[in-house]
Amino acid sequence: MKLATYKDGSRDGQLVVVSRDLSTAHYATGIASKLQQVLDDWNFLAPQLEDLYSTLNQGKARHAFPFDPERCMAPLPRAYQWADGSAYINHVELVRAARNSEVPSSFYTDPLMYQGGSDDFIGPCDPVVCASEAFGIDFEAEIAVITGDVPMQTSADDAIEGVRLLMLANDVSLRNLIPNELAKGFGFFQSKPATAFSPVAITPDELGDAWQGGRVHLTLQSTWNGRKVGMCEAGPEMTFHFGQLIAHICKTRNVRAGSIVGSGTVSNKSVDVNGKPEWPKGYSCIAEKRAIETILDGKPSTEFMKYGDTIRIEMKGQNGESLFGAIEQEIVPLTQA
Repeated sequence: MKLATYKDGSRDGQLVVVSRDLSTAHYATGIASKLQQVLDDWNFLAPQLEDLYSTLNQGKARHAFPFDPERCMAPLPRAYQWADGSAYINHVELVRAARNSEVPSSFYTDPLMYQGGSDDFIGPCDPVVCASEAFGIDFEAEIAVITGDVPMQTSADDAIEGVRLLMLANDVSLRNLIPNELAKGFGFFQSKPATAFSPVAITPDELGDAWQGGRVHLTLQSTWNGRKVGMCEAGPEMTFHFGQLIAHICKTRNVRAGSIVGSGTVSNKSVDVNGKPEWPKGYSCIAEKRAIETILDGKPSTEFMKYGDTIRIEMKGQNGESLFGAIEQEIVPLTQA
């Protein structure tokens, strides 16, 4: 099943069911008007939405209309919780290697995670508004899940069953603000502005065999200013699967329906070519590209994003069709917002 939220002038938008090929949609008003309603009463409402989804895919939905990603808010426009992990340890290794810093051994057994702002998500085609280019604007291509209720002390394997929906995310980072914030010892805050999510959120069964052990075994594509810069494999090198990330949260508290959990930047290891490292899969954030340049050349040469830059983030299934639709955003100044 594929779900989206259309803009209607309200904070939480209007829930729509979207066809598998993303060509048509149908308002879910007769079943539920908001996605959070469905998450709160999943066992009762989700089967009804599945029936509408089946009818839509068969071309028999009487009030179907063409699906338009530009009308989409984030699938869950605001959430009770947004917790973003750093599940790809290669990303951490690269960034730390660039500044000659070792990765603590605990990072390989205990996930990194921060609590992000969940009151002001932006839609997949909404601009990224930033007050200054000097902040060091960066995209971060990620996968995220929306959970149902997961009780405290749930095991990692059982926590996978708490995944209700999956999305793509652009977890925008303001890199030049990060060092001073982290130095305070309380983590990210101003350096993490509003996050964008893909047009649709999908149930795990839509991934077929690509959904294995809490990981998505497909390629995440990042296209910056029209040039494809990342074709990163999301599955094999995900150090901590989504069950482990959710279990990390609920070690000491319950996780409630409507919580969003992010994977962190999807990242792949280098390969050896004639005795030198190369990264043929590219990168899912500019910070990683700059880290690679520092490792190879002693200093970074790629600049962060400027006003007018664009970023597209997408994942295609084994049949070549877009699974979530694409995040397509432009960087704009505050005066343009």
